[in-house]
Amino acid sequence: MSDPLRPRASLRTAVVWEVLRDALGRRAKAVGGDAAGELEVLDTGGGSGYFAVPLARLGHRVTVVDPSPNALFALERRAAEAGVADRVRGVQGDAHGLFDVVERGGYDAVLCHGVLEYVDDPAEGIRNAIDALRPAGTLSLLAAGQGGAVLARALAGHFSEAKQILADPAGRWGDGAPVPRRFTADQLTELVADAGLAVSSVHGVRVFADLVPGVLVDTEPGAIDALLQLEAAAAELPAFHSVATQLHVLAERG
Repeated sequence: MSDPLRPRASLRTAVVWEVLRDALGRRAKAVGGDAAGELEVLDTGGGSGYFAVPLARLGHRVTVVDPSPNALFALERRAAEAGVADRVRGVQGDAHGLFDVVERGGYDAVLCHGVLEYVDDPAEGIRNAIDALRPAGTLSLLAAGQGGAVLARALAGHFSEAKQILADPAGRWGDGAPVPRRFTADQLTELVADAGLAVSSVHGVRVFADLVPGVLVDTEPGAIDALLQLEAAAAELPAFHSVATQLHVLAERG
């Protein structure tokens, strides 16, 4: 079972996981005086529990909202296998009708990972995520990066598509693009700030991991650890935000 705590899987999630774990530790300490305390976490679009189950292992209670019944079934199975079924709850729904299925203002932290790319109105998606937060709650926002797609298409030899991404307001190269919308770091931070949250940090995610041949990572001794360290070192540098596959924004409600 793959999750952010496993080294190979963490090549794509390590930066987000470390930032999120530290932020929730600070939030738990602020709420109850103990960094290991229990928080109420909402994972919108959380699918099969890639983040929800590890968060439950840390002692938090996690509600996952996802439109896919199959994903929620997989979530239930994954939580049971991990021994945290009592800490994970899955409900069918989406970002647009979020408060049809969960409580407004009921969560210490909200994860909005891989959601804004698919909603009709990203600003509304952000507002709903924020409205689910308690005062001083934490928002973890993860979305596809425009620049990373440009780089990936160019390195694959699809130069016209790479140029089209730069010109398209949604960061698409055409009807065959698998993601409906991509963002720059400035666009994401503006969405968050306009909705009234203070941005704590911005990180580039998967700056190198998607570009390095898998055979190199799997066969070279120490390659995974070295690549993880490189990703961590580059993640906070604004120069690398423009070429990251994904962008992670951490923000707090006042």
